Amino acid sequence: MRIKQGDVVKRLISVFGMVGLAWAAGPDLDRARKLYNITAFQQSLEVLQAVPEKDAAVYELMGRDYYGECEFQKATEALERAAALAPGNATVYLWLGRAYGRRAETSSMITAPGYAKKARLFFEKATQVNPFNLDAQSDLFEYYLEAPGFLGGGLDKASATAAQIGKISASEGYWAQARLAEKRKEFGTAEAQLRRALQIAPRQIGRLIDLARLFTREGRNQEADVSLARAEQIAPDSPKLMFAKADIYIKSKRNLTVARDLLKRYMRCTLTPEDPPRSEAEKLLKQVQGS
Repeated sequence: MRIKQGDVVKRLISVFGMVGLAWAAGPDLDRARKLYNITAFQQSLEVLQAVPEKDAAVYELMGRDYYGECEFQKATEALERAAALAPGNATVYLWLGRAYGRRAETSSMITAPGYAKKARLFFEKATQVNPFNLDAQSDLFEYYLEAPGFLGGGLDKASATAAQIGKISASEGYWAQARLAEKRKEFGTAEAQLRRALQIAPRQIGRLIDLARLFTREGRNQEADVSLARAEQIAPDSPKLMFAKADIYIKSKRNLTVARDLLKRYMRCTLTPEDPPRSEAEKLLKQVQGS
């Protein structure tokens, strides 16, 4: 296909313009990302808000910061701006889905269904743009698994998405099959799928936590403790594991003193955006202190 000279000029102007914006925002964006990575969301926002010419990357990170601060409406507004500037960006669509999902969880019964449908549409859009985006496929899977049919959920859709997850990562595919099996009350199959995931990735503490949670829901507390002990041998200082142990103990109404101490330790940890927020730990701590 022949490209007109005018089109070439336009593309060059566009490229150099983007480079200029990246250069202008680059140091500030890097500093804001470092703050974001240690969950200093408000400080990250302050850096980004001062950027004079905001591009898609700036608005995307602002959206994540607002999400971390639980300001979900502001998160969707910033991410919508990012999407307008960078259409076809799977990561932006993924975070829009997450932000609208949280708006659905925290809004009234009147507005929640609309936000939930937007969450689904953005998750679907993210997977359409990049079918191999594991985070997007996993979030879409969770939506299909948990949402009722009138909001676009369903086990058939979840099963198809689980198959796609398995193409990206065998271990994560077994995790998805385990979640499906548990939803169908097939607990033996769920356990078998999680054990298959662990055969592939034996040092993945997330799967050991999943196994412990499954055992807890079945009342198999001793086996849950064995799974948690294995995880602790692999990552003794993992904040994720501290939080999970406390949560499991509280849900099973045992080791509550240990759970309280774990949560206090967790609150002192340096967290990442991948860890449960401190606000969730605070809720659990109030729960265990009131018991």
